[in-house]
Amino acid sequence: MADNQAKLTVDGAGFDLPVMQGTTGPDVVDIRKLYGQTGMFTFDPGYKSTASCESALTYIDGEEGVLLHRGYPIGQLAEQSSFMEVSYLLLNGELPTADELDKFTYTISRHTMLHEQLARFYQGFRRDAHPMAIMCGVVGALSAFYHDSTDIADPEHRRISSHRLIAKMPTIAAMAYKYSIGQPFMQPKNSLSYTGNFLQMTFGVPAEEYEVLPAVERAMDKIFILHADHEQNASTSTVRLAGSSGANPFACMAAGIACLWGPAHGGANEAALEMLREIGTPDRIPHYIERAKDKNDPFRLMGFGHRVYKNYDPRATVMQKTVREVFEALNVQDPVFETALRLEELALSDDYFIEKKLFPNVDFYSGVILSAIGFPTTMFTVLFALARTVGWVAQWNEMISDPAQVIGRPRQLYTGPTERDYVPVAQR
Repeated sequence: MADNQAKLTVDGAGFDLPVMQGTTGPDVVDIRKLYGQTGMFTFDPGYKSTASCESALTYIDGEEGVLLHRGYPIGQLAEQSSFMEVSYLLLNGELPTADELDKFTYTISRHTMLHEQLARFYQGFRRDAHPMAIMCGVVGALSAFYHDSTDIADPEHRRISSHRLIAKMPTIAAMAYKYSIGQPFMQPKNSLSYTGNFLQMTFGVPAEEYEVLPAVERAMDKIFILHADHEQNASTSTVRLAGSSGANPFACMAAGIACLWGPAHGGANEAALEMLREIGTPDRIPHYIERAKDKNDPFRLMGFGHRVYKNYDPRATVMQKTVREVFEALNVQDPVFETALRLEELALSDDYFIEKKLFPNVDFYSGVILSAIGFPTTMFTVLFALARTVGWVAQWNEMISDPAQVIGRPRQLYTGPTERDYVPVAQR
């Protein structure tokens, strides 16, 4: 808490509001007592200037293009760490020792299987159901099978349910994919890494041994790391809001998945890939850049700009390098990648995009990578949900552990009719 106060003047009366300081980033004005003091609310649609909670997990400086998990830069984690190590970091606050990482990885690998009755849930969905619809339903149904870990007041229950969610999400996601293409489900292999196991469950078939390519495994692991957590975004805020009511963790994660499904949130990489395919070849880029500048043209450059970042998305830097590695390993000759590189180059040198701070974000390249690996666009958001589960779980745990936590209850600026008397239908 800072010593200084913010002064609010309303109708000549002055009110002091405490100013709070974090370890880094902007200070915040504490308005928790504002309504009691003034009878007024604040108005902030989309929460653009509202800090909804205290958190020690993830820090973003959008102006400088900085993303830190527990203080560690995302670039260092993506290049030097693993998704299991980052998961441990987000859940526990510090990087694990070698023994702690081995124990954590072992624990997660022993929770990967789904109950056989739960696996039969998939048969209730239409064959062409969107995988995200399946994810919402199956994850929400986990609470019907794991009654032994839904007491949110018990730290041990929270730990077990967190491990189960992180472990089972790749299995649920892979099964959603297999169901959509009519192939049999593949069981987890505990001898593989977290990411390698997901790849074999997704692309493997019972008739032959699936070979996990190291370059593809590393690329997927980086994608998972880059999507693990991203502060108080829409889906994370949804998880926190659902959790504030005391809902069980599986219901909270299902709520986060439902929010992530929105095209403005989790579907951005699919939209970016479709845009690149529409452009086709690098020689057509100038035409589309001019279209993007035209306010009367519905075309927009997808994968550029971000709600928070007003600089280069630090995750995009890792993605650009990873694209090259995957394409070389798979010997992919795709004009979409060259189009992406040339589009980025032209846009970053164009005054229009520089002035509006429209820099490439992580979605600009991730869709290209996932497509090269073999994922259909309908699976893109599913993969996002898989990776983000650890962030949701960590945020949910942090919130539940806070003794000052209360149920979320936003207020509003009412613009409807004032009080009026009911008129019987015969008199209207």
